[in-house]
Amino acid sequence: MEKFSRTTAISVVVANMVGTGVFTSLGFQLLGIQSAFVLMMLWFVGGLTALCGALTYAELGANLPRSGGEYNFLSRLYHPGAGFISGWVSATVGFAAPVALAAMTFGAYLTAVFPQLSPTWAAVSLVIFLTAVHCLSRQTSSTVQQIFTALKVLLIVFFCVVIFFWGGSPQEVSFLPAQGDGDLIFSGAFAVALIYVNYAYTGWNAATYVTSELDNPQRNLPIVLFIGTGLVMLLYLLLNFTFLSAAPIAILEGKLEVGVIVADHALGANAGKAMGAVLALLLISTVSAMTMAGPRVLQVIGEDFKLFSMLSRCNSHGVPMSAIIFQGLLALLFILSSTFESVLVFSSFVLGVNTLFAVLGVFVLRWKNHSVAGAYRTFAYPFAPLIYLSVTLWTLVYVLLSRPMEGWIGVAMIVVGGLLYKVSANKPPSTE
Repeated sequence: MEKFSRTTAISVVVANMVGTGVFTSLGFQLLGIQSAFVLMMLWFVGGLTALCGALTYAELGANLPRSGGEYNFLSRLYHPGAGFISGWVSATVGFAAPVALAAMTFGAYLTAVFPQLSPTWAAVSLVIFLTAVHCLSRQTSSTVQQIFTALKVLLIVFFCVVIFFWGGSPQEVSFLPAQGDGDLIFSGAFAVALIYVNYAYTGWNAATYVTSELDNPQRNLPIVLFIGTGLVMLLYLLLNFTFLSAAPIAILEGKLEVGVIVADHALGANAGKAMGAVLALLLISTVSAMTMAGPRVLQVIGEDFKLFSMLSRCNSHGVPMSAIIFQGLLALLFILSSTFESVLVFSSFVLGVNTLFAVLGVFVLRWKNHSVAGAYRTFAYPFAPLIYLSVTLWTLVYVLLSRPMEGWIGVAMIVVGGLLYKVSANKPPSTE
């Protein structure tokens, strides 16, 4: 059976991570934080947290090598019910919601260039097209994913270079720490802003969803997660340094289309429109990667629970076509029924809870002595998982305090997952 290469897996991680968040969240962060140093620290802390999570997931994936990500980990380490709830969250919120957000942003940027288009129907068309592409074969999926991910990285670097060398006079902004910055880093405003940053880094775990289809996963998965996450962290720091250097904070504050505003200010109106087209191209890779990875969670749920067996059906190439179509339909539902910000905060909270218990699972893995001889072990254990757990728990508490409606909707989604497990639990998950 054909397998995904290490290059394809790295492209899945990068493409899953680099999407809506980094091009839309800076404006929201500026509402509570005006210091360039603190804002850069925000993206550094978010990147460090994601890297700690990735290092931990590498050990989990190397010792529990099966597709499904958190569904597989929590089923094996805690209880089948915990795994099911996690899989339900990953399938409905973890991928369908970010697919919807990325597609909605794609529509917004594309219509900035072509105002005669409908942003909603541009988003819908993208989801339908990529759903159809990924229903074909692994070879087609891999080729499309590698092309669009390489294009994404090149375009981001190109954007930063153009702004630096042809963007006119830089802004009067200091990236050095100033009085009061230390207090700001430990403030509620920093924690709330970190919600958006953590969402932007969401996707570092993407390769664990296709572990069974990855070539030599015990060797390659840790490499894939580390390289993919580290590369994105560098890109994010570079992008936000560019944004803050090129445009006044006042015109970015509270705005969604940060990339377009920066290009428009630094290079002129025509450049702003061109940037809209570039960002639209970038988001194709994001939607594609999540359309590729997410349905593998639905597939393993279908393999383990008879009530959802339809989701495990594959075509002649071994591609889980039913699961891909189902996730596409969920994404279309989000696009047609929800607002951007509510979906972002709600999905960030639910995904944070999901990964929190997965990372905690590395301690359970070692306690239960489930480690495979010679398999990767987390670098800087136990500090790496503890850093991730501390930062994630901090932001989850602040979501419940500052955005209670979205937080409790997230809790409700988890409860619904538990009820569905009660109805569908007719055979234990596979442990092969």
